[in-house]
Amino acid sequence: MTTHLPTTSREIRLTAVPDGLPDTRHLTVTETPLPSPGPGQVLVRNQHFLVFPGLRTLIGGEVDGVPLPALRAGDTLFGPAVGAVVAAPADSPLRPGDQVSHLLGWREYALVPATECAALDGALPDPAAYLAQGSSGYGALTRLAEISPGDTVLVTGAAGAVGTLAGQIARLLGAGRVIGSTGSPEKAERLVRELGYDAVLLRGAAPFAEQLTEAAPDGIDVLLDTVGGEQLVAALGAARQGARFALVGALSGQLSADRRGGSAPVEIDAFRLVVRGISLGGYSGADHPEVEGEWVERFAEWLRAGEITFPHDRIAGIERAPEALEGLIKGRHFGAVVVEL
Repeated sequence: MTTHLPTTSREIRLTAVPDGLPDTRHLTVTETPLPSPGPGQVLVRNQHFLVFPGLRTLIGGEVDGVPLPALRAGDTLFGPAVGAVVAAPADSPLRPGDQVSHLLGWREYALVPATECAALDGALPDPAAYLAQGSSGYGALTRLAEISPGDTVLVTGAAGAVGTLAGQIARLLGAGRVIGSTGSPEKAERLVRELGYDAVLLRGAAPFAEQLTEAAPDGIDVLLDTVGGEQLVAALGAARQGARFALVGALSGQLSADRRGGSAPVEIDAFRLVVRGISLGGYSGADHPEVEGEWVERFAEWLRAGEITFPHDRIAGIERAPEALEGLIKGRHFGAVVVEL
């Protein structure tokens, strides 16, 4: 059956690099001619793409050590996406109708090198679930900060795309008590009611260290940190002997209006690290290439068993993508933010 394609495609472009945090004023919906695949390329009709905090770093231009290029005025945004192949050369291993993931989101139709597409295996019940940000949390909690049965685990930024999954993962891996942090009372209530957090600390409600002492009077064994800043300092103060800390993000600096998205300075007590035998490391998926496939397999099993959920907000229509990014930066969403086309 022949697929009738439009002659144009819409995409989201950066109109100007902001001095502070990006918002809808800095993004525009642009209509472009529909591209045709050349040798080694496929044309994908995007169905969902992810709105993620890392765009702040790419827009800010501080990309030293980041395996993605900076975004400049006039560039089309990009990021994780899933969609269906609609056109491919005859010699391509991908055929029309194949479901794939790739990194050219933020557009309705993406012209992608076939080697940069991953065919979806259908293990997950919803294609959007392939955009779940659980791989980093799973990898960090199995490679850097391995959980022992009964551990007390702190997940900072628990209402975000990583945190909403990381708390559930920690429990499934054997944690005895799971504590989270967020900046919203409403989100805190959802984390306890929907995702099984035992306690949630509210940023700004009281000194974070005091809240943590009350929630974990005997200290914590594991930290899964997406925030940094005051929360990382407090976690060090509450660490038990032999605690394991895994850092997967630094939103306190990344989403600061006073920075460019590529730094998050924090003063920590090195003496405490030594005397308590605390391990502290940053998690990078590139260092553990086997984790992604392992995560998808376990995620699928847990979903089928009803043991995990994929918290996310779906935003309908590419024209609302700029609004979705602004909402993410301002903390309006719960879980991952996915634009549905």
